[in-house]
Amino acid sequence: MFGIGFNEILIILLIALIVIGPKKLPEIAKALGKGYREFRKSFEEFEKDLTIEEENEKDEEKYNEIKVVGKKKDGEDKGENK
Repeated sequence: MFGIGFNEILIILLIALIVIGPKKLPEIAKALGKGYREFRKSFEEFEKDLTIEEENEKDEEKYNEIKVVGKKKDGEDKGENK
């Protein structure tokens, strides 16, 4: 986790406890957790949108390839019938 070991996390928490105080620390931790959840939710939605957009682009490319091949085949069929 970010290259931080257990000892470093413990020191950070102790400093936060001293600076913020025991009464405010749970409120701040709750707010940070809520913010982190919102960030992750937004990021996951963004990833989902990107994936859908990539799939749509691939589908559109396939459709265009099929359309071009179909036009070529129609042209060949018409040429053979003449």
